[in-house]
Amino acid sequence: MKLAESKTTLDYSRYKLQIGLVIITFLIFILFMITSPDVFLSPRIYRSFLSTVPFVGVMALGLTLVLAMGEIDLSFPAVMALSGFVFASIFGSTGSIILGLICSMAVGAVVGFMNGTLVTRIGIPSIVVTLGMQFLIRGLSNVLSQGLAKPMTLDETIFYNLFAGTFLTIPIQSLWFLGLAVLLWFILFRHKFGEHVLFVGDNEDATRMMGVNVNRVKIMVFMLMGVMASFAGILDLFKMRTWWPTMGEGYLMMTMAAVFVGGTSMFGGEATIFGTFVGAFLIGSLEAGIVAAGLSGFWTRLIYGLLILVAVTLHTVLKKNR
Repeated sequence: MKLAESKTTLDYSRYKLQIGLVIITFLIFILFMITSPDVFLSPRIYRSFLSTVPFVGVMALGLTLVLAMGEIDLSFPAVMALSGFVFASIFGSTGSIILGLICSMAVGAVVGFMNGTLVTRIGIPSIVVTLGMQFLIRGLSNVLSQGLAKPMTLDETIFYNLFAGTFLTIPIQSLWFLGLAVLLWFILFRHKFGEHVLFVGDNEDATRMMGVNVNRVKIMVFMLMGVMASFAGILDLFKMRTWWPTMGEGYLMMTMAAVFVGGTSMFGGEATIFGTFVGAFLIGSLEAGIVAAGLSGFWTRLIYGLLILVAVTLHTVLKKNR
């Protein structure tokens, strides 16, 4: 009986932050409806969120796994830009969407492999590696493009509808986001690889003693992060039909905010895909709600910072109590 009560208490403690996040998100949307009823009582604003939030959300899902193993990745906005440039260039030269998709995703995987190799084989801290890679890749994109945008002629074919169309009036980007969230949830919590990721984040030395190839796990997670960033770039390209040298800029803080506010531990060993999913919509809706309420857009960064500090503080306090 005591064991059952202990397990129930532990489960409740584990999901307390996620329950709180759902309640906070609900209350914030209620507040937006009260302050801006013309905007937030219209379905148009929610369709807009469903088409824009997935760009941040897809990368936030990948970052959740990186943080779960106790590392960090700051290069993904630049990976998004470089992968988008590769896709736009190959599609413009060959007219092949499939070849563009393959090469674009390969770029993300290669960058992730480089990040993971430098972290595991050389021993450079991931924050340093990925920060340097961010500047390197962003600079490479600008050099290759000469700072010029690349417009794309994407007719409404099956591929366009697959990445930028709608399904029963629902933007297809949101369905990709939902599908990837479900897939990564199963990988992280119902697959051996996910267990290894969490073990590495909790205690790397003990995980090595268990016979787990820690270096391989880390490299694979960084590669997954690169592929997710590439896919976010592809979704953005199909929606905008133009590659811009500034693609991905401004997404770093929003993506990290979505993951931290969602409840993933910055110390490793704990993660929540559901929290990241909800956090992405919360973070993605703040600017629109703030502007619609009549406040300056400058308030957005202030509130982002406040939410991150509150979320990390709550997570740290709950972890100490457990």
